[in-house]
Amino acid sequence: MKEVIFTEKATSPTGPYSQAVKVGNTVYLAGVCGDDPATGEIMGNGDMKIEAKYALENLKNTIEAAGGKMSDIVMVHVVFTDVAQAADFNEVYRTYFPDYLPARIAMGVSALLGGANLELDAIAVLED
Repeated sequence: MKEVIFTEKATSPTGPYSQAVKVGNTVYLAGVCGDDPATGEIMGNGDMKIEAKYALENLKNTIEAAGGKMSDIVMVHVVFTDVAQAADFNEVYRTYFPDYLPARIAMGVSALLGGANLELDAIAVLED
């Protein structure tokens, strides 16, 4: 059975998609950017560390709404508009995964919707 996950503590979808979908003990988390859930505004004015913190908080709040935690995440996709900012992103990223690191892919694109510099999506497997 599929369960649509929604929380006001993370960015509301800006298109026809769900924040996350839970199927059994697997959660598919939609892309999140570094925006403030209250305003939808991308935070940090280009400072990747600030934008990364907001994006990871959006991801964290969504997985928590699904009944999980960050350590349940098994795969993360990271999309940058400037891969040169990966080191700043990684510095913040490691604070959200202090005990183990999920599998990951990172890539660069020419642009993201809404002027974001970063977008993350993830897959989580919740512990029974």
